[in-house]
Amino acid sequence: MSLDLAPAPAVAPPAPNAQLPQSTQPSSPAPLSPTALREIVRELAGQPDRWLPRVRLSAEDRWYERLALTEDHEVWLISWLPGQSTGFHDHGGSRGAFVVTLGELEELSLGGPGQGLLVRRLAPGTARSFGPEYLHDVRNTGGGPAVTIHAYSPPLASMSRYELRAEGLARTAQEGPEQW
Repeated sequence: MSLDLAPAPAVAPPAPNAQLPQSTQPSSPAPLSPTALREIVRELAGQPDRWLPRVRLSAEDRWYERLALTEDHEVWLISWLPGQSTGFHDHGGSRGAFVVTLGELEELSLGGPGQGLLVRRLAPGTARSFGPEYLHDVRNTGGGPAVTIHAYSPPLASMSRYELRAEGLARTAQEGPEQW
């Protein structure tokens, strides 16, 4: 599988209320599986010349850049300084995968009944993939920067933010692409 890291071409939207002929009605492609997304991020991680020169660090928040956008998936490059985290969030119904390429991260998620909070250490080379209902918090608890590559299918349209409370996760906000 090969990724083109060139920016996606601009496409003019149809005129408001325009009706396309039935044969040309847009159809959404089937989402890629978590396994296919994991293959995409692992393949790209193995080609650092394609993404390493793009990495930037930001003291204010995680830095991120979209590397690829197609009809059925998108790929993001994210850098993390110590102490930066996502907070608990979902992926708006998208499937996803990510791989730690540099540094080390920690992932928090809720296990099933009776399991409580799960904490995973994610060393360089660790890849995680998940389905459309997955919620987690990813954070850099290490002593140095970290870099990850993420893929989502379909491309992210929204994300909800959550707060961890004694009774579980409570949704606190919903974001769209204009907030990213």
